[in-house]
Amino acid sequence: MYRFLILLFLLAIVFPKQISVLAGSPAVSSLEPVADKYEDLVALFHEWRRFEVPPDYNGAPDYRKQTFQKRRSDYEALRTRLEQLDTAGWTIAQRVDYHVVLAEMNGYDFNERILRPWERDPAFYKSVWMSRSDVPAHEGPTHHHLTEVWQYSFPLSEDARTAFLADLRIIPALNEQAQENLTGNARELWVAGIRPIEQQSRNLQSLLDLPGVGSDEELNSAIDQAISSTNELVNWLRREASSKTGPSGIGRENYTWYLQNVHLVPLTWEDEVMLLKRELARAWTALKLEEHNNRQLPELVAADSPEAYKEMADAAAESLMTFLESQDVVTVKPYFEPALREHLGEFVPENERNFFLIGEHFDPRPLYSHFYHWFELARMDNEPHPSEIRRGPLLYNIFDSRNEGTATAVEEMFLQAGLYDDSPRSREIVYIMIAQRAARGLGSLYAHANEMTMEEAGGIHAEYTPRGWMKTEKDLLIFEQHLYLRQPGYGTSYITGKYLLESALAEYARKMDVAGRPFSIKDFFDRLNSIGNIPVSLSQWEMTGSKQ
Repeated sequence: MYRFLILLFLLAIVFPKQISVLAGSPAVSSLEPVADKYEDLVALFHEWRRFEVPPDYNGAPDYRKQTFQKRRSDYEALRTRLEQLDTAGWTIAQRVDYHVVLAEMNGYDFNERILRPWERDPAFYKSVWMSRSDVPAHEGPTHHHLTEVWQYSFPLSEDARTAFLADLRIIPALNEQAQENLTGNARELWVAGIRPIEQQSRNLQSLLDLPGVGSDEELNSAIDQAISSTNELVNWLRREASSKTGPSGIGRENYTWYLQNVHLVPLTWEDEVMLLKRELARAWTALKLEEHNNRQLPELVAADSPEAYKEMADAAAESLMTFLESQDVVTVKPYFEPALREHLGEFVPENERNFFLIGEHFDPRPLYSHFYHWFELARMDNEPHPSEIRRGPLLYNIFDSRNEGTATAVEEMFLQAGLYDDSPRSREIVYIMIAQRAARGLGSLYAHANEMTMEEAGGIHAEYTPRGWMKTEKDLLIFEQHLYLRQPGYGTSYITGKYLLESALAEYARKMDVAGRPFSIKDFFDRLNSIGNIPVSLSQWEMTGSKQ
């Protein structure tokens, strides 16, 4: 008996889980694997994010083909570890975080296999960004070491000057690498991609006028080198353009896979075509019915001076904020109004107004409703999400259905909740904006299917936007269609995200009804906000327990 106990003790050291069964312990069965902890996912997430940043090559992020090939096995190992995590017993919120990480890993895989922006998309090498995006990260594929001018205050402190110099010195090395990596044959991406690189040269030149920069010889030298290398890249892109003859879209099948597995939009390419056609027809119909209902009312009058615009913008901001609070639409945080007032815009002469500026000069509230974006960014800054996985921007624009979809959805939701009871004609602007987003998204779908050129997609965008408002200023048209060709799913995300959010609201309201509890729009938006900037399909799952 004594020898048996010694043997049992030794076995327990070597095989603790298995011997616990022999010893009569009910805690762990040798036939039942132990579930992993949520903390294992968080640790893996941080490891994944460190891996996702490429190594340096000559002082710039390395996007060379051989580097991706060398790193593939490391990616596969991370992916296998994620897939082997046992989430049994995890909360829905924890499983949602799992799917966020999986979506990001799918995005990396898709970018390497199909999208390859470092190879097909010259705009990928744009380094200088003068302003913050209105979504959690810049729209479209970007490289990993940007010069975010908007993050600096001029004149620069000593630490900021050191960081700014480091940013600028990456640009020449990256521009040189671009000429090695850009071997793709996507003609429209190539040709349209020259414009943002040309703009970068102008932006770099403008840096010399910032306080404290012009008198700093070292900064001047770094800026001059960045300008010279950017101009050299532009000239090279122009010379190579004539040799580019291939399509730029990724095709229907790839588009659908990307939607479902990266942006977690539970639709196909064909579904999105049908949805956007329906929304386009609905918006036009609603507009015409509004015009009929308002036919006895005077037309809206656009602001015709800086003073008139300022007065209108201030009144619009006050109206929106009062509406949100007094009508219990959402909990209005102290940082909401300052975030909105930083983006009220300014007067623009009539002949220089693009689509959004036209409506903004009649009544800014439809556009300011879309500026729900800035509330969400302010929330990220002031109230970081408790989940480390959701705290920062999701990679690969995975946030688009959530952020663009919400910003678009609330335009009409606020209308329906009474925002324009004092100005029925303003409701017309809302439906014009919905029609424009449906038209441009529809064009982008055909461009990605390689059934239309980018120019033809822009034709749908312009021709099906009411009142000719997309025909006044061509730069916006080119910018938007180029962005949507660069970033699959983004052009449609405004409408598809709106649809998914409406579906989430409907399911949330149904659950309240079944439970015999009153529905509150404020509770819905507060819950949505607390969940963070993740795909709407995941937000609904966490909010209701039901998947889309």
